[in-house]
Amino acid sequence: MKVLGIVFLFFMTLSVKAQQIKVVERGTNFPIENVTIYNDANNCIVYTNKKGIADLSTFKNFDIISFNHLSYIEYEILKKELTKINFVVHLNKNAEQLDEIVLSASKGKESRSRIAEQIDIISKEEITKLAPQTSADLLANMPGVKVQKTQFGGGSPVLRGMEANRVLLVVDGVRMNNAIYRKGHLQNSITVSPNIIERTEVIFGPSSVIYGSDALGGVIHYYTKTPKTSNINKVNTSLYSRYSSANNEITTEGNIELRFKKWASYTSISHSKFGDLKMGKNRTHGFNDWGKVFDYSTNTNTFYSQNPTENKDENIQKNTGYNQTDILQKIAIPLSNKSNILFNFQYSTSSNINRFDKLATYSGDELKYAEWYYGPQKRLLLSTQLKIEPNKKWLQKGTLTAAFQNIKESRINRKFSSLDRYYAFENVDVYSLNGDFFVPLTNTKDRIMSYGFEVTYNEVASNAFGKTLTIEGNSIIDLSDKFIEQSRYPDGGSSYTSIASYVNYRQNISKKSTLNTGIRFVNTQLNATWIEDTFITLPDFDISSNNSAITATIGYVYKPTVNWQLNSIISSGFRSPNIDDVGKVREKSGNVTVPNIYLKPEYAYSFETSVLRYYNNRKFHTGLTLYYTLLDNYITRDFFEINNSSTIVYNGEEGNVMANVNKGNAYIVGSTFSFKGNINSNWTTNGSITYTKGKAYDTKLPLSSIPPLFGNLAISYHNQRFQAGFNWKFNAKKSIKDYNLIEGIDNEEQTPFNSLTNTYYGSPSWNTFSFNSNYRVNNSVTVFLNIDNMLDAHYKEFASAISASGRNLSISFLVNI
Repeated sequence: MKVLGIVFLFFMTLSVKAQQIKVVERGTNFPIENVTIYNDANNCIVYTNKKGIADLSTFKNFDIISFNHLSYIEYEILKKELTKINFVVHLNKNAEQLDEIVLSASKGKESRSRIAEQIDIISKEEITKLAPQTSADLLANMPGVKVQKTQFGGGSPVLRGMEANRVLLVVDGVRMNNAIYRKGHLQNSITVSPNIIERTEVIFGPSSVIYGSDALGGVIHYYTKTPKTSNINKVNTSLYSRYSSANNEITTEGNIELRFKKWASYTSISHSKFGDLKMGKNRTHGFNDWGKVFDYSTNTNTFYSQNPTENKDENIQKNTGYNQTDILQKIAIPLSNKSNILFNFQYSTSSNINRFDKLATYSGDELKYAEWYYGPQKRLLLSTQLKIEPNKKWLQKGTLTAAFQNIKESRINRKFSSLDRYYAFENVDVYSLNGDFFVPLTNTKDRIMSYGFEVTYNEVASNAFGKTLTIEGNSIIDLSDKFIEQSRYPDGGSSYTSIASYVNYRQNISKKSTLNTGIRFVNTQLNATWIEDTFITLPDFDISSNNSAITATIGYVYKPTVNWQLNSIISSGFRSPNIDDVGKVREKSGNVTVPNIYLKPEYAYSFETSVLRYYNNRKFHTGLTLYYTLLDNYITRDFFEINNSSTIVYNGEEGNVMANVNKGNAYIVGSTFSFKGNINSNWTTNGSITYTKGKAYDTKLPLSSIPPLFGNLAISYHNQRFQAGFNWKFNAKKSIKDYNLIEGIDNEEQTPFNSLTNTYYGSPSWNTFSFNSNYRVNNSVTVFLNIDNMLDAHYKEFASAISASGRNLSISFLVNI
């Protein structure tokens, strides 16, 4: 009996092991985690653990089993044939670009071959390889995207010659744009850390009706990392650490994922400390002093210095360092086989961030400001997302997202010539509810209708005051009582409400063509109240504005052969003035922007066409996109009068009155050529070049935010464990005649000054070369080494105040436990 028991136990052990499969990467034999394994009926699904192992005991012997992972080519096999491969599946790296899945175009999974819009995607693997310090740096590596920087703690993305509140930022399905997103340059994109991003998708142009107002230039959608449930209890942790030499950056991010059958959790904490940024020394543009910092302010919240301090190293941009902390917490709970709920908590905060351009502004031969900084920029997001799959005729699946956001901003400044310090504080609460639903109209899913709604409510509180410093030596020992100061936004409170609904329809007309159509209705309501009239008297201190619009999109995809895809889109967009457009008060370069309560919406009408060509079994592709956008009733900043006067006294100085006003028509035309793919099994390449031009039909003036010709070329080599690549970025010159010199957005004063012509030069051309590499020590440890701006070139991005980083050595470590 004892012998029989041992034999029985032996065969039972063999049986259990026979139910397990191991999935590894071909070549390295490293186990692959998170491989989705499912049968053809799709009623049995398991995932591999961090050892690449999964239990197949629930599958039947005659099941066709599929092994799916985003980074690998899908593999299928009959379960009973697993013995022939010794229960080890080798997956090949997925190099094909054929049917890349797009999430943002319809707020659901969609094959790229059915989408007419120009879309670019960057994955977490590419993000890790690039090692961007901020999400703004991440966006700057995407084709067709240009990023402006006023200070290092910021980054304003430009899509098709539009930026700030004309570009919609979205995180996990929740719109980030709020009622005080401004025209000009907007630095809020950095409040989503690149260390927590799973993927980023950029939709170019106003063609996506599902996003609505603000998406004139396009949509930038951040998808953060999300936990997955598992039949086997698992704990995954990782630690990422990076050092960069150009600003002595130290970034550390740690995360832990808990996977259980009934719930899953993902927690990430990231902290970055940035020192003062060093610019490049190689001045091929010929301007020896451009951008150099000869003296700087050492004043702080508690330290007083009457005079600036000489900078011992003029290439170090003093007062550019800051700290940032980001927290992400997600909890996923499957409610049933057809529904699940996701709780999402995000919090981002920073130290004070100095406004570099203001601290470098001179009044005569002396620095103007002793202090000018943003207080801690805080973003809180709480959202609940419910996904359902009722499989009804009118609703196959859908997503409901309820969210609350709180945004806190502040601005503090004081001049060297004064002891008066000015404070401005803004608080924005945003409540939103989104619903997005999908209905296949045929069993083959070649006709799909999607529909949805969006409701947002913004409440803005704004206040400002001044205090006088009491000084004893170099110490600030006291502050006076508050004195009245003009608030940035209506001090009596303001609100902005948007209600929208949409219907989208996508049909495969034939095997070669797809029709995309959509229509959206949006209504906005703005209310604002001013109380203080010491500085500005308005015609009406209580305003209300209601605007509505219908926007539409029609797109057509034609694939004459398997290697060609032709796209065309006609679309319209709408942007209703927000609180910042209508009610802001601010000063820049002697011009004071004041409220314009009569401001109306602006509209965009766009046509674009593109062609995609695939090569080498669709492992390599090239693309060319051409577009024309007509702006109607466009909003621009222009000289203005208030109280029958063209000047106003602000912060003790007289300035010219300006305001956002509506004009007639303007146009933006442009094109992007791009390519990406595999040269062979070891070499990959990608590149792009983007051209943009914008001009007003009525005033004949150039439009603001139009970047010069720019692009990049990258080539990369990889084998089983090692990857290395080179990247060339280039930017053409932009002459001063192509700048808009009225709005102040193009920042012509940040370009070199030509003393011979007594004019600014414009933006010089520049080139940079960078190197990136990583080595996979084992399945747990990867080491990264990057060298940016290898030739230490000095340059500034178009319209930027801060000089770009000089030569930068970056070393990173990623440890998966």
